[in-house]
Amino acid sequence: MSQDPWLQNYDATCRLAQEIAENIHERNRQQRTGGNPAKINMTLRASLQKLKQNIAQLKESLLRASSSRRIMQSECDRRQNLIDDLLTREKQLNATFKGDITEPEPSRSTLMAGGSGASGGISANPWLINESEETKGLTFGEIKQQQQRVIEAQDAGLDALAAVISRQKIMGQEIGNELDEQNEIIDDLAHLVDNTDDRIRNETRRVKLVETKSASCGMLVVIVLLLIAIIVVAVWPV
Repeated sequence: MSQDPWLQNYDATCRLAQEIAENIHERNRQQRTGGNPAKINMTLRASLQKLKQNIAQLKESLLRASSSRRIMQSECDRRQNLIDDLLTREKQLNATFKGDITEPEPSRSTLMAGGSGASGGISANPWLINESEETKGLTFGEIKQQQQRVIEAQDAGLDALAAVISRQKIMGQEIGNELDEQNEIIDDLAHLVDNTDDRIRNETRRVKLVETKSASCGMLVVIVLLLIAIIVVAVWPV
């Protein structure tokens, strides 16, 4: 089943906000190390403008869906709360970019959330996810490497599962072929039984016919003998 377009756009907006947070982190690092952040500042300005446009599109899309009653009121309220969270996050990112406030700590947690706000059709605010003990103290690069190792382990597990399913499929096909052969043998036996039954019925009819003919011949012999006896008695002198 395809995901709701609104939720897809929301996920994309969350990922964009996370990218902006990471770029701000990198810009600040360059500033601390004496680097030239001019290029990344240009990228950040464009990304912040894109973030603002995406949030506006989400608001407009939600308004249209609510007006046409394509979604329930409870879902409309939930999505409005998500938009409010994005607006708050946008203000924080703009303030951080301008240097009005320090870099927000939750950006690391959003990285661990994978930037996805819709899992199984239910969206969540990715900036409310607490960072685990396993990732505390790690840089963004190290966290990404850790995520990549997890993904590779999952891929290996899926490959093993696919191999098992493939073997089971082959076994199923072999069992199916064996059943087909057994069915053919059963059909041959049924045909042979039918032929044997017909032959038995034919032989039974022949036996009954022979028995009938034998009884008729016996009666004829008796009659002939009686006639002969009568003739002998008739001609025998007294």
